[in-house]
Amino acid sequence: MADPAGYLSTYGSHPRWLVERWLHRWGVDGARALVAANNARPELYLRPLGIGREEAAARLLEIGADAEPVDFSATSLRVLSSATVAEILAVIPAVVQDPAATMVVEYAAVPQGARVLDLCAAPGGKALGLAERAGFVAAADLSPRRLRRVRENASRLAWDKRVGVVAADGRHPPFRSADLVLLDVPCTGTGTLRRHPDGRWRLREDHLSALTVLQRSLLDSAAAVVRPGGWLVYSTCSLEQEENEVQVKAFLERHPEWAVDPPGTVPAELLDERGCLYVLPHRENVDGSFAARLRRPA
Repeated sequence: MADPAGYLSTYGSHPRWLVERWLHRWGVDGARALVAANNARPELYLRPLGIGREEAAARLLEIGADAEPVDFSATSLRVLSSATVAEILAVIPAVVQDPAATMVVEYAAVPQGARVLDLCAAPGGKALGLAERAGFVAAADLSPRRLRRVRENASRLAWDKRVGVVAADGRHPPFRSADLVLLDVPCTGTGTLRRHPDGRWRLREDHLSALTVLQRSLLDSAAAVVRPGGWLVYSTCSLEQEENEVQVKAFLERHPEWAVDPPGTVPAELLDERGCLYVLPHRENVDGSFAARLRRPA
């Protein structure tokens, strides 16, 4: 192929600059597979809350909805039938959530009863997942409008006392101390282009540098809130290394006393050599995500 970037960009309907990045990282076969994955039809996934997925699947069968477990996740279900989301949520406590997001919560491995701060929390799917084990989750976001979704979802599950919401800028966290902080930062979203195909055309290359500056600021602010011996889980829905492992490496250089602390709660094949979580659309056939579980020394 004389011009793989041109071919994949034109026939795969992706910006050339993005395809060129992926060709450099994954080669022709990997970039082709990623472009194809992004153009596939997204499936419906659930994250049951408060009940096991076997019980959730059994309840769904009662309304004629078939679902199967996602093999690399301990909690995620793939819906195989044409039941509506409203019908599903009427019979099981759950959130609609791609396994890439669910795996971030599984990787976070919240200690039972922990005090958790979820910065950049809206629309709240991860906050609700964290609340299964946490003593309390404070869900913070800059947008009061988007926080309404968090409150509505918590109320639907009768989890109002488990999850609280607060409008706050993540660069100025609203609390002084937490056992675990989840920082799901604003990012390019290149792991979710299957679900948001128009995003590939709104994204510009210069957005990446601006976002990495914001992410760095959020990381340092979030780290200051983690109690000694606690955890900071940094996550994105991006595939770009500058937002992921490069960002984590720079954080550890600024804070050499911290360390990556993988919990052993996700399959080893989803971890990179440092122990960070990587879910890839062209490997797992779901959205893409990245997470690093960082521990502050006691």
